[in-house]
Amino acid sequence: MEERKEESPPPLMALNHVSGLCRNVKHSIDFYTKALGFVLVERPPALDFDGAWLFNYGVGLGIHLVQSKDEDRLPSDTDHLDPMDNHISFQCEDTEEMEQRLKEFNTKYIKRTMKDESGTKIDQLFFNDQDGFMVEICNCENLKLVPAGSMGNIKLPFDGQNLGKC
Repeated sequence: MEERKEESPPPLMALNHVSGLCRNVKHSIDFYTKALGFVLVERPPALDFDGAWLFNYGVGLGIHLVQSKDEDRLPSDTDHLDPMDNHISFQCEDTEEMEQRLKEFNTKYIKRTMKDESGTKIDQLFFNDQDGFMVEICNCENLKLVPAGSMGNIKLPFDGQNLGKC
């Protein structure tokens, strides 16, 4: 029998960015910068289409906005909020402050609190951005990551997943 070598994991480091189509790039920039604290950064000149790059140092993740040329590719129901649907989630140390910001921007949201059997509490806020894409804000660092089965070479952040402040 041939001995199988243990494969090393791919050299991935972190999620770099999420990209989304927009109805209006300027309106989306306003929402992400004013409501969520992202900063507009320069894009490479080779990108000759309407769009924007946003970054938040506490989040360590970029959001790339791209002007849609086809409205049919965007969500049609911008009021639909279902936590079981596609969304992007940002970890936050103060969900109450974020809830206040959403109220200031007249943003419709769903607030949900989950508790596990140990009493750990997770607060979640779900809302749609200007184009109908769902966003979650949570204090998920309260939840301890527990490996399910073999971990292989993956290292989990057992220190509470503290990846930065919102």
